[in-house]
Amino acid sequence: MSTKDKATAEALIPLFEIERLLNKDQHDRRIALLGRIHGKHGLLIIERAAFATESPEALRALHAAITRVRNLGNNDIYHWYMASTSSPSSNNNSGEEGEDEISADLKINLIWPCTEEHIRKYSTQTLRMVTETPQIYREYVRPYMERKRAEGRLNWVYNILEGRSEQENVIARDYGTDNNNGEGGFHLLPDLNWDRKTMGALHLLALVHRRDIWSLRDLRKKDVPYLESLRERVLDATVKAYPELETDQLKLYVHYQPTYYHFHIHVVNVMLEAGMTQSVGKAFGLENLIAQLRVMEGGPETGLADVSLSYVVGDESELWREIFGPLKAKS
Repeated sequence: MSTKDKATAEALIPLFEIERLLNKDQHDRRIALLGRIHGKHGLLIIERAAFATESPEALRALHAAITRVRNLGNNDIYHWYMASTSSPSSNNNSGEEGEDEISADLKINLIWPCTEEHIRKYSTQTLRMVTETPQIYREYVRPYMERKRAEGRLNWVYNILEGRSEQENVIARDYGTDNNNGEGGFHLLPDLNWDRKTMGALHLLALVHRRDIWSLRDLRKKDVPYLESLRERVLDATVKAYPELETDQLKLYVHYQPTYYHFHIHVVNVMLEAGMTQSVGKAFGLENLIAQLRVMEGGPETGLADVSLSYVVGDESELWREIFGPLKAKS
């Protein structure tokens, strides 16, 4: 391409007259605009460039460019922010609303101080599909869960449920029905990965009040009425908080393995792109779990601890290094 042709092509962008937004992804990283140039319709598709990560210098330059940091909340070792990559000369760390909120183009999570397990979790690693049989669950995984709970990893959850932190972030408090002494209740909060404004990317967490359910493995046939009621109340609380949404625009699922062993439900907009957190081998739809429990043979104590589950783990995770890796080596 000649220098003249290149200059002509580059001159088209400022000539684009925007008419309306046609589409955007849920993270506002890619948008499609309808407009005109010289009276003729055109489409302008804009996508944010990838972060420069090719060298330590590039990473330091990226960090140095972060300005207008505004804290959204924090709990225990977890902190989350909105920020901007505008030039340092326009820096304003006052935390005020208005211009800072409009110009924010970064969602930042800080885990500090972090553990070795956090470092492993967020490092590049090979993923493995494993099958956890009832026997493996009883003999290896359940004791592993017990150890993790004993290490204090649920402190931040109890801080919320007991009113010691993040109360300003609680979207809804449900204390259950009269016949279960409040044990059917939950707190509804924004997931730390949601920017709290983009409805297409809505992601909430319902932290249940019951402490006897560590994961989906603890769900039994007798819990079906509880789960059905919980589902309806979580959906109702969400659309009440966000009336622009309807219940059939929401998806409810739980993770296995979860990040922490206190039962919680993810509530997301169905338009949210299905990344790893919603993929097969990680996310289990709540409605499907209820249906599976309902048709399982056996008495009320029969449950999901009695079936084999296949899911994905990273080979840097403790589950792989301590349980599934050694089991594979023995086979």
